[in-house]
Amino acid sequence: MNLTADLYLNMIRSGAANLAQNRQAINDLNVFPIPDGDTGDNMYMTMEAGCKAGGTTLAQMSEAVSQGMLLGARGNSGVILSRIFAGMAQGFSKLKEADAQAFGAAMRSGVEAAYHAVSQPVEGTILTVLREGAAAADRSTTLEEYFDLMIAGMDLALEQTPDLLDVLKKAGVVDSGGAGLIAVWEGMRAALHGNSLLLEEDTPRQQAHAVDFQAFTEDSVLEFGYCTEFLLRLQRFKVNLDSFDEHVISDWLSSRGDSLVFFREGSIVKVHIHTKDPGEILSKCREWGEFLTVKVENMTLQHHENHMDTRFKRSHKALGIVAVAAGDGLTDAFKQMGADVVVEGGQTMNPPVERFIEAFDEVQADAILVFPNNGNILLTARQAAQLYRKSRVEVIPTKTLGEGYYALANMPAQEEGIEKIVETLSQAIGNVTTGLVSQAIRDTEKGPKGTYLGFCGKDILCGSPLRLKAAEELSGKLDAASRDILLILSGAGVPQEEAETLRSTLEKACPLTEVILLPGGQPVYDYILVIF
Repeated sequence: MNLTADLYLNMIRSGAANLAQNRQAINDLNVFPIPDGDTGDNMYMTMEAGCKAGGTTLAQMSEAVSQGMLLGARGNSGVILSRIFAGMAQGFSKLKEADAQAFGAAMRSGVEAAYHAVSQPVEGTILTVLREGAAAADRSTTLEEYFDLMIAGMDLALEQTPDLLDVLKKAGVVDSGGAGLIAVWEGMRAALHGNSLLLEEDTPRQQAHAVDFQAFTEDSVLEFGYCTEFLLRLQRFKVNLDSFDEHVISDWLSSRGDSLVFFREGSIVKVHIHTKDPGEILSKCREWGEFLTVKVENMTLQHHENHMDTRFKRSHKALGIVAVAAGDGLTDAFKQMGADVVVEGGQTMNPPVERFIEAFDEVQADAILVFPNNGNILLTARQAAQLYRKSRVEVIPTKTLGEGYYALANMPAQEEGIEKIVETLSQAIGNVTTGLVSQAIRDTEKGPKGTYLGFCGKDILCGSPLRLKAAEELSGKLDAASRDILLILSGAGVPQEEAETLRSTLEKACPLTEVILLPGGQPVYDYILVIF
């Protein structure tokens, strides 16, 4: 049996369906005892984004799948997963279909792309599981044998991940990303054997999304335009594929709409654009090729009210800022400190690549600084920055809300130039210590489930049944009394009176330190202590 375009899509969809069925178990493989397990969710939403692809050859289909995942990737695990399928698409780039040998070559390309996605690859993670699985299947003669051997190799590698990473061994779990990858491949194998698993949207009982006809009536005026997406196959009798410069298309599209996302891979062009005249766009693009897929939606009917009103504004500026945060207080604070757009996200809420691209469009600046403020969002922000063409985008590697707050509060003057600003901020965040207080979701060495834990990075420093006590002890462990400023960000579930009590207590304990209280309203973390 050879791998065809239709079979490949069925396998992708079946892999996503199996991941959906197992994503909570994957989320629960959380090495840290607080609510931050979202690996299964991130991987599923990344896979799902590739499930609506189309194409008549394996090359076309795999590229469309890859581009969908590229825009839908969430979290580090999702970005790595998207790169696996991007590498496979490169391996399939000239193939109508593939046998086991060709699939193995594409898989090796996927392994290489996944490793390149991470600046400092760590063994004992999804990368190890992927590499060992591909190596185990390398001499297969059929696709069925390939998947059997690869999954067996991945299973063995997953069992060994705690031996490679102490953090996994201490938590008594295997790597969550590796477990998610196996779920994907098991679902793909089921489809290969003719037993495709169905996504929830595929079930006969699933109702199509209802159109809100009252959102756009006979008296409405088109304000936001149409979200227009398509895959265009360049045609040899219309263009010279060897010498054709795709910027001819992208430059023309830039003058006809907004929120342009544009890719070319071989003879396939992927376009996403917001325009008030989709007919003009579609008619013009046929000068270069023919459509494989087309989707046009009235944006008034879409549920993006939080940023729609800025889609078509063109108040262009030299330098813009995009920050990630959750909680009304933190969102307002970041905006007051100069953030043009605050993307909602954080622990357990990782925004996709496409949301960053939308934010960059909203900013409308020559250069854009991005503050991801979470280690699990850093790769997503960097992938979005690499994809964006209309502005220079630089990602400041802030891994905590504290680092993001400090960086924005100490923003250099724009006159220093973008290179100097990036260098200064990247170095400055090293001066910040961020302590976090959150309730344990399982028993730990610092106390049973329900204990309030104080930690910095991945180091649990203290624990107490009392939230205030945990925050006080954490301040001492972090030696806040020796620093100039201690900022307290109180979480969504913390009463203002309790937060005021903590501030008063820490002012007495740190007499030479300026203690500031800000109701951040953030989820997950009851208190964030930012010390600098």
